[in-house]
Amino acid sequence: MVRLTLTQRIWFSFIVLIVSIGLIITIVYPFSLQKTLKEDSYEMIKQQQQSYIGNDLSDFDVPDTGTGFVERQRAARSVGHLVVVNGQGRLEGDPVPQQFLDEVADSLRDQESEMGEYEMEYQGATIFYVVRKIQESPNQLYLISYMWDTYRNQMMKKLWYRLLIIFGIAALISLALAGWLTRYLKNPLITLGRHFENIAALNWQKPFKWHSGDEFERLSHQFENMRRNLIQYDESQKQFLQRASHELKTPIMVIQSYAQSVKDGVYPKGTAEDSMEIIMDESARMEQRVQKLIYFAKVDSLRDEQPEMTLIEFGELADTIQQRFSQQRADLDIVTRNPSVPLYVDEEQWLVAIENLVENAVRYAKTTVRLSAEQHGDETWMIISNDGDPIPEDQLNQLFEPFYKGSKGQFGLGMAIVKRIVERHNGTITVHNDQDGVHFTVKIPSKDM
Repeated sequence: MVRLTLTQRIWFSFIVLIVSIGLIITIVYPFSLQKTLKEDSYEMIKQQQQSYIGNDLSDFDVPDTGTGFVERQRAARSVGHLVVVNGQGRLEGDPVPQQFLDEVADSLRDQESEMGEYEMEYQGATIFYVVRKIQESPNQLYLISYMWDTYRNQMMKKLWYRLLIIFGIAALISLALAGWLTRYLKNPLITLGRHFENIAALNWQKPFKWHSGDEFERLSHQFENMRRNLIQYDESQKQFLQRASHELKTPIMVIQSYAQSVKDGVYPKGTAEDSMEIIMDESARMEQRVQKLIYFAKVDSLRDEQPEMTLIEFGELADTIQQRFSQQRADLDIVTRNPSVPLYVDEEQWLVAIENLVENAVRYAKTTVRLSAEQHGDETWMIISNDGDPIPEDQLNQLFEPFYKGSKGQFGLGMAIVKRIVERHNGTITVHNDQDGVHFTVKIPSKDM
């Protein structure tokens, strides 16, 4: 399939339009013009008839003008007349050939109305004639008026000539308009293309605005929104890398310093075993951070992919999480309510989300962590609560930002991961304080049963 450029499409469209109009004119116009001129010829014949008839039929007479039947063909608007009494009993007016009289006689026999319009072919030309009944008795009196198609043919030639001139001028104007339209449409696209090239080269600091009040202005607004989103995304990526580097830098430095000390025979913690224990702890902490970073990047990169949704009971996930954290703090009660409430989620991702929420709750709780699920119309609510100290109000909106840490936070990625997972499930997550402690509420759509 041949792919045309914008310029070629515009020129092709205008050429097709001009050719289509030309074909329509060529096919439709002759029939319409012929019909109009034919009607005009009959109207002219009738007017000439009326001038001969007048108001007094007793004095009705058609003189012989001396103009031959065939000679009238050379006169564009010449109308001839003759009178027929009792069929062909008597003739008055211009002499006409017998063939014409025979045709008129046939018309008289078939005509029932006062006036009739007819045409006949004679020597390669067309004759229009009108038969008007003048009187019925004592004798049938008919006035026949005729005119050759010379007027119609001449008018058609003149009109065709003028139409061709007009069509040619219109075609030239259309082609000129196509050239102007090509430049008009290409200029903003060329400008927009340059900005896209700058974007491709990561040079997106220069804003783009097109003031024209049309579709191009709306397109420029969309492009500008894209540019700003790219800048924001680039800044967030830079901040992410900076914070990730900072989070990994501390344990790496501790491991390096302790390892160098052990190598030099110096034991910062008193013994080699104690010093190596520090190295192992920091290695474990760094591993956890790397895993969090990898999972955060994974969830963020899958934002355009649909989760693998399955229907699972809330209690199945809650029991798994309870077993993981029951040994971490023996002084805590981890309570699950409404375990039979169904969740329509990606099981793997939702397990990670609950794990991060419970891990955060365990870190701040005093005696109890509560896990519950509720059905509210077409939504399923999951609430993770703890009886710890309330979160300062000015920090509530920052909890889900990457690398934001609370007073006992570790890496600052757990809540950010939860928010990404919830959003991938078309849900929302909120946090609030009350007299019982801190409550994280997750709302996701329920599955239509």
